[in-house]
Amino acid sequence: METETRSHVDTACAAFHLNRKPQTMRAWACLENGAMRPIRIMGRLAWATADIKRLLNGAA
Repeated sequence: METETRSHVDTACAAFHLNRKPQTMRAWACLENGAMRPIRIMGRLAWATADIKRLLNGAA
């Protein structure tokens, strides 16, 4: 994740880095109760790399 240059990544990439299934990420987006919330770009979910890095570093 430290070499990622994009500001946001797709659901599959975010799930891979957080060791979650993509469906878990979609549930977080739908129910708005997960560890982070995505933005929607043209109807697709985009997860902020800064939020992913924060979670990987142990911040809740």
